[in-house]
Amino acid sequence: MRVLIVNTSERTGGAAVAANRLMKALINHGVKAKMLVRDKESDALTVVGLPKSPMLHWQFLWERLVIFVRCRFSRKHLFEIDLANTGSDITRLPEFQEADVIHLHWINQGMLSLGSIRKILQSGKPVVWTMHDIWPATAICHLTLGCRSFTTACKSCRLLPGGSSLARGVWRKKQRLLEEGNIHFVACSHWLEQEAKSSALLKGQKVTCIPNPIDTHIYKKGNKEEARQRLGLPLDKKLILFASQRVTNENKGMSYLVEACRLTKCQTLCEVVILGGHAEEVVDQLPMKAHPLGYVNDEQRIVDVYNAADVFVLPSLSENLPNTIMEAMACGVPCVAFKVGGIPEEIDHLRNGYVAAYRDAADLAKGIDWVLQEADYDTLSQNAVHKVAQNYSQQSVAFKYLDVYQQAMAFKPYGL
Repeated sequence: MRVLIVNTSERTGGAAVAANRLMKALINHGVKAKMLVRDKESDALTVVGLPKSPMLHWQFLWERLVIFVRCRFSRKHLFEIDLANTGSDITRLPEFQEADVIHLHWINQGMLSLGSIRKILQSGKPVVWTMHDIWPATAICHLTLGCRSFTTACKSCRLLPGGSSLARGVWRKKQRLLEEGNIHFVACSHWLEQEAKSSALLKGQKVTCIPNPIDTHIYKKGNKEEARQRLGLPLDKKLILFASQRVTNENKGMSYLVEACRLTKCQTLCEVVILGGHAEEVVDQLPMKAHPLGYVNDEQRIVDVYNAADVFVLPSLSENLPNTIMEAMACGVPCVAFKVGGIPEEIDHLRNGYVAAYRDAADLAKGIDWVLQEADYDTLSQNAVHKVAQNYSQQSVAFKYLDVYQQAMAFKPYGL
């Protein structure tokens, strides 16, 4: 079987990381998998970049320009919306023509347009689409944040001034696309699976749940003291870790972590480690010493960061099945996060971490205190490692996707 995984980026972002890990898991289990990306960042032979062209950058800019105008020249929601009004035709590429299954992942920001996806369906090749957020089931947004319009029809959008008719137009285009062709949708969490099934847009479509995989040969428990020495972190403090691609992203909840650090009873014993872009911008907000490590792309260094930490805190306001929690747990680090999205599926409350009440900084602080001062830490750590090994191993996830591919291949081609 030949599988072509399609994602905008090779490495940047959670979807890219998950897609890359899936490709490696499939290859390790006998599948001839390749990854097609717009933004190729390595010399890996199994990753293919789109043919170089000025159009690639123009496609990205054109979509942003349309959104910018519809937002009345405000940048506030510029990257919270995607229209898929422009993108590349990948059906003529040899990698596409050789593939038995086309597996879409995060294809926004000018990678594929809705027209591009229609051409993929018209080719007759089976299509599987892993949802890393809710965008495939809504008109234009990636995070619903309480909005339920997608359960009936996105006629207007809270992200656009005056609602705008733009969302309605994109919804109709997606609706026509899905009426014409079959796509097997995969959600990374049971929470997102249920959200997708409640979408009026995906009514009649097949939706299943398969978590993202992780390589437990890389992400594994190591020596805490040695990891701290390599990173230049203190040996005599409890370290609270926060990680995000962009630390200043409001949806990642840094403000709640700041407040929780003010409320924690073990404030004098702790320091904070911040992993991600713009980390230095939030250091002064914290009531305790912080170590901004910035954006790190080296996987072994990332593993060291996890192993250096005593607790990983992710106060996100919206999440599917975050790779960061999975990575921390694989390294034996208990996690504290809000009860939102797929997070309660990863963290078993009071067993391998603490699930705090949504948007409750006081409960977040209570969770940090419980992990660091009250719980049996060694048991928590062992439970975290066990949870990852049982649920998110490469083998387990690869076998589940092979079953979905077989089901997709048994479906009738586009238009028949």
